[in-house]
This record gives sequence, C-alpha cells and structure tokens, in this order.
Amino acid sequence: MTIAVALDIDAPAGYTSCHAHGRVIYLNHLMKTYLSLLLVGLALSAWLPLSAAAAGTAPDPAVVKCEFIVENPPFRSSHASTIVETRDGLLAAWFGGSRERALDVSIWLSRNDGRGWTPPEEVANGVDEKNWRRYPCWNPVLFLRRSGDLLLFYKVGPSPETWWGMVKVSENNGKTWSAAKRLPGRIIGPVRNKPVELPDGTLLCGASTENSGWRVHMERTRNPLKGWERGDFLNAALEYGAIQPTVLQYLDGRLQILCRTKQGVITECWSTNRGVAWSRMLRTVLPNPNSAIDAVLLRDGPVLLVYNHSTKNRNNLNVALSPDGKTWQAALVLEDESGEFSYPAVIQTSDGMVHVTYTWKRQRIKHVVIDPAKLTPREMPEGRWP
Repeated sequence: MTIAVALDIDAPAGYTSCHAHGRVIYLNHLMKTYLSLLLVGLALSAWLPLSAAAAGTAPDPAVVKCEFIVENPPFRSSHASTIVETRDGLLAAWFGGSRERALDVSIWLSRNDGRGWTPPEEVANGVDEKNWRRYPCWNPVLFLRRSGDLLLFYKVGPSPETWWGMVKVSENNGKTWSAAKRLPGRIIGPVRNKPVELPDGTLLCGASTENSGWRVHMERTRNPLKGWERGDFLNAALEYGAIQPTVLQYLDGRLQILCRTKQGVITECWSTNRGVAWSRMLRTVLPNPNSAIDAVLLRDGPVLLVYNHSTKNRNNLNVALSPDGKTWQAALVLEDESGEFSYPAVIQTSDGMVHVTYTWKRQRIKHVVIDPAKLTPREMPEGRWP
C-alpha cells in the first residue's frame, strides 16, 4: 500500500496562486508492521502544523484565475504574447517554434469564448513563396478597432535588426483573416505593444529600431493597409537604449509612452498634441532588466503596469499602479522564482477584469485574470518594492 502525504504550502501574503507551490512527500512502505504505522503517524503530525500555519497566508484575493493557454504546446518555445477582447470572447497570439530566431517560428492563435482556450492554430508564418525561403516570425500584436476590424501585426525576418512589419485583417473577430500584407518602406507597425486609437480614428503605434542603436519612434495610420506616417526618433541611443514603447492615452488627451531600456530603468515621454510632438525621454523611478513591459489605463482612472521589477533578472513579474503615470505603488507579484517570466500583455475587458498574458519560462504562455478592485496598493519609496 502506498501513502502519499501532501504538504500544501500557500504563498506569502501579497503573492499569487500563480507561484504558490506545494511539496509532496511520498512514503512507499508496506503497512504490515508497527514501524510503518509510526511513520505514517509522524507524517500526518508534520502535515497538521504546516496547514494551520499556512491558513493565514492565502493567495492574493485579487487573482481570479491563473492558467496556461496551452498546457502542452506542439512546439518547444513560446514567447511574446498578445491578447484582445472581441464580441465573441478573448483571442491570444504569440510566436512559437523550436527556439527564437529559428525558421520554424510562426504566429499561433488561441480563442476563448468562456469555455476554455482552443488548441493553437498557425495564423501567420514567414514563408516567402516567391523566393522559396522561410524566415522566423516575431512579436504579434492584436488590436480591435472601433470599426470592428481586428488587426494582427507581426514581424518577419532573420533578426530584430533586419525584420519588417506585416499585417492581417479580420472582419469576423478572428475566425478568418485577409492575406498578409507587408507594411510600406521603413514602417514597422506596433513593435511589441498594442496601439491606441485616437478620437479621429488614427492608430498611434509605438515602434522602435535596433539596427543603429536602440531608438524609439511613433507611427500613425488611419488605414493600415494603405497610408502610414513615421515620426522622428524620441531618444538618443547613447543616452538611453530604448525600445518597445507601451502607449497610454489619458482622458484629458495627454499621451505617455513607457519604454524598456538597456540602462536598467523604465523611461517615459509625454505628448499634449496627440502624439505629434513629444517631451524629452527621461527615466522613471521603476527598474527594468532590459525586458518588455505593458500597461493599460483602467476605466476608473489609474494606470496598471506589468513589468519585471529588477535591473538584472526576469525571474519576478510585478504589477504596479499609478494615479497619474508618474508616482507608482506596488500592487501584486505574479511570479518570483527561478526561471524567466517576461513579455507581458495586459488589457481590461468589458466586465472590468484585467487580463495578463506572459511568457512562462519560454515554454508556455500563462494567462492571469485580476480583479483590480481587490488590489491593495502599497507605497514604493524611490521605486523600491516593499
């Protein structure tokens, strides 16, 4: 007879069920002697105080759900997810294949109509039929326009220094897609994070290049299949090597971008004229380990940012809140253990919930649902996590 005694240890206060781990001790003995009974008794006595002690440290109540979009992906590596809400439910996409930069890396998509995530399907790849070549795909971005058109932006090419932008359009919430179209000239499209749609219908996209230093610029379009405008660089690469801006549109019309950098900090720029001109890029108080970030303006006002609160590592993933985009409060720890947890994407859905997807150890994409009303912000003096 086999006895399995489970020691379930909840995470510390402020941590989520996403990284609360239990330990299981297996005692494989025949229950024929007094010694075996004694061992079982000792195991049970050890279990009781652990459970009692853990009773007061339940996972953060703000976390509604924590799951993998695909438990066992049909490829070795998954990275750089994006998520969007449509009338038919949620869609998530990411790039997956044997490894980043490999020729077999494609864009994969999964749907969730409330009954769970569908098996992933390839929605775009880097096959160049004209030249009999194939390139890796990168950084998908899903965005639903007010018109109802669903856009899928992504990159194709050997590397971030040489890739080019692509776009597909769906008129039925992602059930079918148009043929892929290459973006014109030096247009990249939203390089990593979702764009914003301005009041006049213009899409404002955060873009960046890595071929002559890491530099950020903005791109805008009213019709992504036709005309685009590319703005000037917003940073000097020698001051801040910045890429992958996330764009925030405030209720008063101001715009803010927050950027990943090589300098160990998140940087920002502001615009008061719908993104035509921008302030000088400056550092915020928040750290960054040269890893992607994403943010969303919640309906009740505050900004919610998902990022790695570190200057060196991607092994912790955090949520911070800000009433104004300038002062920040610690809100939640999504992950804090060995391994990589990175490249978050975040949206707020029509029911008020916040949905975060992110790379889990480069193997899978994790999906976390957060109730923002249950977050308990704490002060972060000078950007130090409490």
